[in-house]
Amino acid sequence: MATDAGHAQKHPYHLVDPSPWPLFAAFAAGTLAVGAILMMQKMGAWLLVIGFLAVLACMFGWWRDVVREGKVGHHNPIVAIGLRYGMALFIASEVMFFVAFFWGYFHSALMPQPATGGVWPPKGILTFDPFHLPFLGTLILLLSGCTVTWAHHSLLENDRKGLVNGLGLTVLLGVIFTALQAYEYSHAAFGFRDGIYPSTFFLATGFHGFHVIVGTIFLAVCYFRARADEFTPEKHIGFECAAWYWHFVDVVWLFLFISIYWWGAGEHFAGH
Repeated sequence: MATDAGHAQKHPYHLVDPSPWPLFAAFAAGTLAVGAILMMQKMGAWLLVIGFLAVLACMFGWWRDVVREGKVGHHNPIVAIGLRYGMALFIASEVMFFVAFFWGYFHSALMPQPATGGVWPPKGILTFDPFHLPFLGTLILLLSGCTVTWAHHSLLENDRKGLVNGLGLTVLLGVIFTALQAYEYSHAAFGFRDGIYPSTFFLATGFHGFHVIVGTIFLAVCYFRARADEFTPEKHIGFECAAWYWHFVDVVWLFLFISIYWWGAGEHFAGH
């Protein structure tokens, strides 16, 4: 009969138990995609809603299992390196999303077509004052980057109060930014279908706004985990990934503010 030593794990990697989430997530994502197509064809949004809720359920269940794996000690230093690489590659893929949006924006901005009147912004488009709500939003996101860094350093120094307070402030600032962007959209002088400028504007800034919401939820989960004392100075890969993601969101916004709000405002606000 084989001994227990003969069955001992001879490598440092964590081989996950059989999980239903990859299969469920594939079906949920497919349902979401088909639902989006049907909605665009004006055939109703019911399948889109079902797919969206299914994706959320899979995300919750899958990440819950990942957190549990960390709690029982599966996230050793070697596994943590793999998780960090995975998060870095995920952020790199998100960067390419925004590269495509910026590419579309600058292609139209640097080579204005006759349809835009040969100028950028197109004739008839009243852009936002970059030093009003957009600048306020920039200050809020930059401040949130400071508070999440404060939380990270507090964790490294085993300062639980600073960790919780820093995360709480970061989540609050993320919510404020989202509310500010929703208010800004509600007062836009143009709609999504009003031409190339509105479509690229809403696509780029709206996709960033979606990332802010995701990052806020990510940090909110870390906030409650911090209150439950689940992070240590040595093991906090979940919080570290959330902080990386939030800093990525901050940097993307700086590019959006400079290129779309400030430079893209054109002569309308040249006085600034």
